[in-house]
Amino acid sequence: MAIALDHNIIINYGIYLVLSMVYLALFTWIYIRFTPYDEIGLIREGNLAAAVSLTGALLGFAIPVAIVIAHSVNLADMAAWALMATMVQLFVFSVLRKVLGFVVDDIKAGKVPSALLLAAFSSVAGVLNAACMTY
Repeated sequence: MAIALDHNIIINYGIYLVLSMVYLALFTWIYIRFTPYDEIGLIREGNLAAAVSLTGALLGFAIPVAIVIAHSVNLADMAAWALMATMVQLFVFSVLRKVLGFVVDDIKAGKVPSALLLAAFSSVAGVLNAACMTY
């Protein structure tokens, strides 16, 4: 069965793909400046905990954005929900930092269990956030 791809479908696909990558890059930039440690520097030094926690935040952001792409009515809608996904991830980090004060020091020290906990909360928040974004 052949699928006919309309010119507009290809253009829309490209626009949404490029914008989602821009939003991902922007989220990453914001998130690594929001946390009190340098994830990229720690990752370059081989800190697995920093890589794990950042991966959880990226997934927690990307999952809702993927759902929004599938359900958004226009690019402004996508942008608004991408902003919401960013805010949720920053909120999750803030709450865990407050409630589990050891998380920041543990990640700096390369303690993977604390990073896995942060990654799990970030990812789960992203899944729940994505479910709330469907309409």
